[in-house]
Amino acid sequence: MYSIFLIEKLNKFLCAQKILVFPLSNLHEISLPKKFVIGVDVIEKASEYILAVIPCSKALIVTGSGDTLKYARIVSDDLREAGVETWIISVKSSTMEEVDRVVKVAQETGAEAFIGVGGGKAIDVAKYASHMVEKPFVSVPTAPSHDGIASPFASIKNSGRVTSVKASTPVLVIADVSVMAKAPRRNIIAGCGDLIGKFSAVLDWRLAHRLKGEYYGDYAASLSLLSAKHIVKYSEMFSARQIPLEAVRVLVEALISSGIAMAIAGSTRPASGSEHLIAHAIDVVANFPALHGEEVGIGSLIALYLHGKNWRSIRRILSEMGAPTKISQINVSREQMVKALTIAHTIRPERYTILGEKGFSEEAAERIIDVLELD
Repeated sequence: MYSIFLIEKLNKFLCAQKILVFPLSNLHEISLPKKFVIGVDVIEKASEYILAVIPCSKALIVTGSGDTLKYARIVSDDLREAGVETWIISVKSSTMEEVDRVVKVAQETGAEAFIGVGGGKAIDVAKYASHMVEKPFVSVPTAPSHDGIASPFASIKNSGRVTSVKASTPVLVIADVSVMAKAPRRNIIAGCGDLIGKFSAVLDWRLAHRLKGEYYGDYAASLSLLSAKHIVKYSEMFSARQIPLEAVRVLVEALISSGIAMAIAGSTRPASGSEHLIAHAIDVVANFPALHGEEVGIGSLIALYLHGKNWRSIRRILSEMGAPTKISQINVSREQMVKALTIAHTIRPERYTILGEKGFSEEAAERIIDVLELD
């Protein structure tokens, strides 16, 4: 009832699980997960997979609340039966305060491994905390709403803003499709929106390469685009009222593909461009009004329009899947959206995108909203 997907071909291509290559004149280090386990009910055998990769005797499980806590207990019980001492810590948000709290517990307990069980916040906190204390990290996602489940980067809130920081690459990803299929439909579609954003992210990366001489990796870019194209290809399955298990598996594998693309690139460039800057700007002006992937979907429409690409086709696909295509659907006013568009370029000033270095005037922002019929 389950299958194991190993990245053997990719590892053979890259010669090792951890290698050094030289794009242009800069040292470039690529760290990849050792194994992915994707299938139905695989969470029930978590200890088997974890101990095969990390022979540990103490593990700290980082999770959220509600159903994620239930799944964390399943992993904990299974590990305890295998002789591993475990601790479960619940986090409320992906902030540096929560990261510091997890690090403190890990140091007090002598945890030898971190296991993130849950959605974005639990995985991001566990991933960054493990990086800080240099312990291995295992990713056990319970919702397919983001592509951080396999990437070496974490989104951490600091001073009211979300910052993408270098974190641990998971040594193992256990993706139980039957668990993720039980996530709210909205969260599943948000995962699709996050992947749609790869179209504009790669365009921005190419633009920065041409105008700023920034490193551009064609292999990583192609892999990221493949994940977005995968969602478009199977978009009809996500339009169903009850999303089938096969669709969730398609989404999970595409999210993993995007995460690997970031690991290969050594940055979030293949997966995050102007559409993400717009999403983060929306969070700044409207205090996180919607799911990240929902905001990215709308940001993608704007970015593709600016790049002169077929944004109408993407809007149709998003709409058919049930993803927001208007700012009213993510609880953002026109005034807030105008403000977000005028500050989006300041979110990561070191990252060049189609937004430019000076950003938009209010008049330009108003015009974008009107042309794309966003309100």
